[in-house]
Amino acid sequence: MQIWSTIVGFVALAASASAQITKVADFSGTPTKLGMYVHVPKNLKTPAPVLVAVHHCQGSASGYNGETKYSSLADQHNFIVIYPNSRSSGGCFDVASQATFTHNGGGDSQTIINMVKYAVDKLGGDADKVFVVGTSSGAMMTNVLVAAYPDVFKAGSVYSGVPAGDGHPGPPGWSNSCANGQNIKTAQAWGDLVRSFYPGYNGTRPRLQIFHGTADSTLRYPNYAEQLKEWSNVFGLTTSKNASNTPQSGYTQTIYGEGTATTAQLVGYSAQGVGHTVPQHESMDLAFFGIV
Repeated sequence: MQIWSTIVGFVALAASASAQITKVADFSGTPTKLGMYVHVPKNLKTPAPVLVAVHHCQGSASGYNGETKYSSLADQHNFIVIYPNSRSSGGCFDVASQATFTHNGGGDSQTIINMVKYAVDKLGGDADKVFVVGTSSGAMMTNVLVAAYPDVFKAGSVYSGVPAGDGHPGPPGWSNSCANGQNIKTAQAWGDLVRSFYPGYNGTRPRLQIFHGTADSTLRYPNYAEQLKEWSNVFGLTTSKNASNTPQSGYTQTIYGEGTATTAQLVGYSAQGVGHTVPQHESMDLAFFGIV
């Protein structure tokens, strides 16, 4: 398959612990003006899983590639990585406008969905194996994407974020009550907010794993509990079980409902003494997604 012929005029970006990513010059960027960068293994077997990796505020596609190992793991495990690139002054994504909260309503969330469509149509991506991971602002966007587009994603991994429907009011705005974890709602209220993103949707919801540090002073720790309340309501899960020092010392794993850490609908990881942000656990992400 002549995948590379569709990526013209690209800029190669090197990263010390990662493979190169390329800018997709013919991606329209609509409805907003995000840039699209990708890593496509040269010997890709198609159709291949697609992973969307969303950077934090004051970050970039190239920076997030350098901070994480997804692109190098893509070469080992045969999947495509999409790196959306914010062009806002603060490098944040729109994670709080009504447009981005609405299925096919515009905003950065729909632009990222159009990147997924590009990857499926032109790069050999598998529409049935699309996943998303993000950190901080990217974690907020991950929650927004799986809430507004549950028909697109199979699973997501959230590093140090806030509930879907919370968030600062668009770049470069900031909400202290959100960041400080002061927006406390019932599980039902959070769940209703998620369901409002795509009214009438009754299909399968993406699985989620959520990481948060107890010492997070940017998006404070109460946001972790609010996210778990939100998604446990959406999934209709009322039971959970904890495991201390899992997957490592100081982390507490919480599995909701039935299943294991790699098969359950919702898994949380509380990281004792960890600030903003929780380090990426790429191998765990790929295992949760079923890529490895």
